[in-house]
Amino acid sequence: MVSADTKSIIERAKRIYAEQLQAVLEPQHRNRFIAIEPESGEYFLGDTFDEAVKSARAKHPSRLSHTIRIGHRAAFHMGAMQR
Repeated sequence: MVSADTKSIIERAKRIYAEQLQAVLEPQHRNRFIAIEPESGEYFLGDTFDEAVKSARAKHPSRLSHTIRIGHRAAFHMGAMQR
């Protein structure tokens, strides 16, 4: 179960992305990852999930960030193929 604090971080990060970053980043950075640290409003781009998260943690080691895949609803897609 996700804590109320974590939910707050996710919602604030999503709001920052939607209101300030989405239109700017999607044309040139589609499929990359962005970790958003909502306390500072800073964001960190990476070609992989790990790169974005490691950059955010290096700058703000005691804060949580939320990671989004640019141009997608979720950072990862999981599914199965039917035969």
